[in-house]
Amino acid sequence: METPVTGARTTFRRLTPALIFAAVAVAFAVLWITGRVGAPSDSSAEAGFARDMATHHAQAVEMSFTVRDATTAEDVRDLAGDILTGQATQRGMFMGWLQQWGLDQGSIQPRMAWMAGHGHGQQTTSPGTAEASGQTLMPGMLSDADMKRLADAKAKDAEILYLQLMIRHHEGGVEMAEAALKLSDDTQVTGTARHIVNSQTGEIKLMTDMLAKRGAQPLPTGS
Repeated sequence: METPVTGARTTFRRLTPALIFAAVAVAFAVLWITGRVGAPSDSSAEAGFARDMATHHAQAVEMSFTVRDATTAEDVRDLAGDILTGQATQRGMFMGWLQQWGLDQGSIQPRMAWMAGHGHGQQTTSPGTAEASGQTLMPGMLSDADMKRLADAKAKDAEILYLQLMIRHHEGGVEMAEAALKLSDDTQVTGTARHIVNSQTGEIKLMTDMLAKRGAQPLPTGS
């Protein structure tokens, strides 16, 4: 005859798999709902920063591949390798954030709208690098004409132009990262933005020194 105790144990053993399954399902549901509820929205500064900085980084990678094919100077090739490796990796991370947040990689939001009120968001040209293009260019982004100039340059001319344009490009990246620091309280976003500010500020100094060794200087503001 089954005692109340053994009966309870039998019932517990029978219910345990169902209870475990239910508990796991509830846990996943809570995590999914919490993650989506707490995630940045499509129009948030975090989403805009991730999308726009991914595009910004993609151009830096393209610039760096271009100069590596145009020169044999080891210092420039080493710098270009560091930039394309680091920024390609960060670009993948930005895409991962968007996936984590349940957002598309593209958006109907205009470029730089997330920085509206910080000197951008309605900009149609980029000082020093742009020609009118009918679309918003991010700070420091090169125009098609700039990219062609870089692609056509060789040897020392390519080195100087790359360093000058990448300084301008980095300055724009730092500007965007500093805006993200002011606009976001997401720790992964602010941590990455802070790293971008620090690393690219250091590379600007390095590139300025590399230009000096070649008898050149950064492009004047507004040129």
